[in-house]
Amino acid sequence: MNKRVTIQIPDDLYRVISRYGDLNGLDPDNYATMALQRHLEDLQDIAAAEAAMKAIQSGEDRVVSSKEFWHGLDD
Repeated sequence: MNKRVTIQIPDDLYRVISRYGDLNGLDPDNYATMALQRHLEDLQDIAAAEAAMKAIQSGEDRVVSSKEFWHGLDD
């Protein structure tokens, strides 16, 4: 089920959302929802990358070359 959230945004930001929404065939609400969803997905990707980097730096995980990765898998 969808929930409605009401926020106040500056007029200039609303104009940008409306303009990009029009370019993508979306009303401002749907475009803002899409933009927010993409931003949150980006934040999740960044968190995953930071966790992977931390695991590599701590020695918990390591980076392997493509040659090492594929060794034995192509037999």
